[in-house]
Amino acid sequence: MRQLRVALVLLLVGGLLTTVAFVMAFTTAEMQRFGTVTLDEPVDTAFPLREVNDRGFVYERPWFSQKIFYFHVPVAQASFLVFGVAAFYSIRFLAKRRKADDTKALIAMEAAIIFVMLTMITGILWTRAAWGVWWEWEPRLTTYFIMTLMMIGYFVLRNSIEDEERRAVYAAAFGIIAFVNAPISFFITRLVPSSHPAGVFQSDFATSNLIPFLIALAGMLMLGYAIYAIRMNEVRLEERVEVLKNSLEQ
Repeated sequence: MRQLRVALVLLLVGGLLTTVAFVMAFTTAEMQRFGTVTLDEPVDTAFPLREVNDRGFVYERPWFSQKIFYFHVPVAQASFLVFGVAAFYSIRFLAKRRKADDTKALIAMEAAIIFVMLTMITGILWTRAAWGVWWEWEPRLTTYFIMTLMMIGYFVLRNSIEDEERRAVYAAAFGIIAFVNAPISFFITRLVPSSHPAGVFQSDFATSNLIPFLIALAGMLMLGYAIYAIRMNEVRLEERVEVLKNSLEQ
């Protein structure tokens, strides 16, 4: 129960911090460019073109793309971290074959998919506002999309295998393989030419921008742990009920 109480507190605080960060993004954060893209297709004139630099990079609606940044980047980074937790418990399960580790890996993956979907949604909104298109097949977006599909495949795999032991083993192996794409997606903008911004912490990153970003990141991490802990508590209660039912039937 103590873990549940902590999780509920973190859920409340995380939600509050995320809200505060978003309000600060709209009120105190300075306008700052985080990236541009070269487009191979005409820009949709329904969204007013704001800027084209000397390299031919298009930058549309910078105000909105700047504000969505404070939600999109923290939730994306949280998705990588929570996915890493799932991979960690998958490795532990294969090493020790303990059911508890498989359960923890599954719950972490459930939390991770929430952040991944939020990242995809906010990323599409950012792409539309910043680049003038809904999607661009550039390295970061493509690798993250592949990672998303593999995470969905993880749940499809689990639901397609009836034998509990085989399901856990195959899911753990697949989860580890899927996670390999996470660091690739994270570092891809630093390794190959990419239209996506390579990093957040630039030399000219203003304090008024950094503070709401860090607050949002802290809030997302708290929400991630809270979701994980609450779901873990739910699973443990279900297991206790199942044990009690079996004992009564005997």
